[in-house]
Amino acid sequence: MKDLVSTRGGSGNGKPVAFGFDLVAGLTAAAVVLPKAMAYAAVAGLPVAVGLYTAFVPSIIYGLLGSSRVLSVSSTTTLAILTGAELGSTVPDGDPAKLLTATATLTALVGALLLTARLLKLGFVASLISVPVLTGFKAGIGLVILLDQAPKLLGLHIAKQSFFADLASLVRHLPETSWPTLAVAGITLAMLVGMERLKPHSPAPLVTVAVAIAASWLLSLGAWGVSTVGAIPQGLPSLTLPEPTLVQALLPGAIGIALMSFTESIAAGRAFAAPGDPPINANRELVATGAANLGGALLGSMPAGGGTSQTGVVRSAGGRSQAASLVTAAAALGTMLFLAPVLSLLPQATLAAIVIVYSASLIQPAEFRAIYKVRRMEFRWAVVAAVGVLVFGTLQGIVVAIILSLLGLALQTARPRVSVIVRKPGADVLRPRSSEHPDDEMFDGLLILRPEGRLYFANAQNVADRIQALIAEYKPRVVALDFSRVPDIEYSALQMLQEAARRTSVPFWLVGLNPSVLDMVRRAGLDQELGADRLLFNARAAIERYKAIPIQSDQK
Repeated sequence: MKDLVSTRGGSGNGKPVAFGFDLVAGLTAAAVVLPKAMAYAAVAGLPVAVGLYTAFVPSIIYGLLGSSRVLSVSSTTTLAILTGAELGSTVPDGDPAKLLTATATLTALVGALLLTARLLKLGFVASLISVPVLTGFKAGIGLVILLDQAPKLLGLHIAKQSFFADLASLVRHLPETSWPTLAVAGITLAMLVGMERLKPHSPAPLVTVAVAIAASWLLSLGAWGVSTVGAIPQGLPSLTLPEPTLVQALLPGAIGIALMSFTESIAAGRAFAAPGDPPINANRELVATGAANLGGALLGSMPAGGGTSQTGVVRSAGGRSQAASLVTAAAALGTMLFLAPVLSLLPQATLAAIVIVYSASLIQPAEFRAIYKVRRMEFRWAVVAAVGVLVFGTLQGIVVAIILSLLGLALQTARPRVSVIVRKPGADVLRPRSSEHPDDEMFDGLLILRPEGRLYFANAQNVADRIQALIAEYKPRVVALDFSRVPDIEYSALQMLQEAARRTSVPFWLVGLNPSVLDMVRRAGLDQELGADRLLFNARAAIERYKAIPIQSDQK
């Protein structure tokens, strides 16, 4: 290994060093990613081999096309639970052949949707879900996963319904717990947690999988009632074609999965970008993740995306480029070709423990506390998003999250601030009137009002009411509307402005118009209606002009 990271005998350009780091990072990531990928396949109700396929083909395609140097693309916790929910409703009988066909169709749809989003330049969609709402959504997903895996830790089998029904069913079946299975789960959890605390991003999943397989073989755990993974197909995945007749049924779920795949990929890519790395290109990411899913669909993978934990492993292990992903994919290939018979001995309780340990991080109480400390309203959105997942289900939870985000945006912009502008005593400083500065000077007869933010149909009436209230309070001879903080004005708001100018006896001046706002004013003819002398460059120009008017009371 020392020779791999040395520049001796190299070209002198540092490439041997870079590949040495990527080789180590790729193998380290494989030790973490491959066991987790198999566990996530189990979460989705699919054979564990599907997890290996997902760590193989998508990693290669993204490695060749992606804009992030270290993003690791395979299955993730969120995508696994969303996939399981969609497949469970489409193939309720769990027929293996139908399940694999439905998986190929779903994954292909996710890839096609991502590529379509690129054609439509929808990279901004990644920002549709606000951070507090996403925090709540992921917490809900985390709780669903913990409850979903709990029966496997206890050796129980319960019929899945809804979150709260499943919780009640689990409690009722607790007396039937398989103690050998619980012992295997407990030892696995202790090993995973202990190793992660001693050395974060260590190959803890690989070690626990190896120990569990050895124990299963040496102690004949199957004879003690401990369920194992069972036979895993050895060799390359077979070609699986999507089924067109399933497109209509799977499309709504595919939209949600595609959104989360892209959102997680962008978030992970940006979180682990080093200062010297090129910026993450959202539209290029749509192409890379879309192609990764389309290619993976043909070779048996489930929907894939960039994962934060696995990308963190690559970065912490010294990964410098996507060569690390190619090394991880090669490790997945080697596992499929040579280790499949050994993996069949893996206890299901071990897989469940791996899922629980690496899914628990989705629940972030500290993040909830931070949101609560900064903004109570957004804390409530986070809580509602989490409850939405538990009550309505994971896929419907995405819709709840998006609606909450858009509602939050609407509420934040529905009542924009309208400030009364005053002058600091003894200085040429204009600022909003505030109780902190009671000595600031007003302008006798001139009321300068400064709306802030985009004016559109949802807030136009609120702004108009606020302006009218301030006019009634201060009774000015002239009102100067300072639009320097208004980047854009929508037709409804422009109509409101025109109506206000026509109805009131107080003259309106428009001040500090941005180019887009000025263009709208001119298109509507408001500049001619008011008069060109009432469009002023800034608030100071309005003050000087007002001072120059000899008879202020007659101005209209």
